[in-house]
Amino acid sequence: MFDKNRKKRTPEKKEFDHKLLHLSRVARMTSGGRRFKFRAVTVIGNKKGKVGLGIAKGKDVAQAIQKSKKQAEKNMILVPIHNDTIPHQVEAKFSSVKLLMRPQTKGKGLIAGGAVRTVCHLAGIKNISSKITSRTKNKMNIARAAIEALKKLKADVKDK
Repeated sequence: MFDKNRKKRTPEKKEFDHKLLHLSRVARMTSGGRRFKFRAVTVIGNKKGKVGLGIAKGKDVAQAIQKSKKQAEKNMILVPIHNDTIPHQVEAKFSSVKLLMRPQTKGKGLIAGGAVRTVCHLAGIKNISSKITSRTKNKMNIARAAIEALKKLKADVKDK
């Protein structure tokens, strides 16, 4: 943003909250030994219907986190929220993860575990129940399945 009176650029205020879901050290073998990198999985959202997931690698932890935040900003989706919940039930599958999300009445709260809870919280969904029906514990794939489920939501479903 440019200020009318000054020629200097004023920094824009970011309205997104972020949460680091997972950080892991990955290695590749070379003739000289192992070369290490760090992989960061980050979720960002504005708690008003926008949420994004970013996955990136870097030579150190700070670089990996910074890159994953930028990636998450690029991968933002808009989530239709109706009365602090989702408009209808939705199922999603990503890799080995099978995920079921159901809308809940006001006051029930966020009944979801781990990565799904984080994604829904940063999207601004206050009342939802979810169930992961697969055995995997992979946070990255669970978060991706949650994003896939939120992408499938339709905003124009009529109230019953």
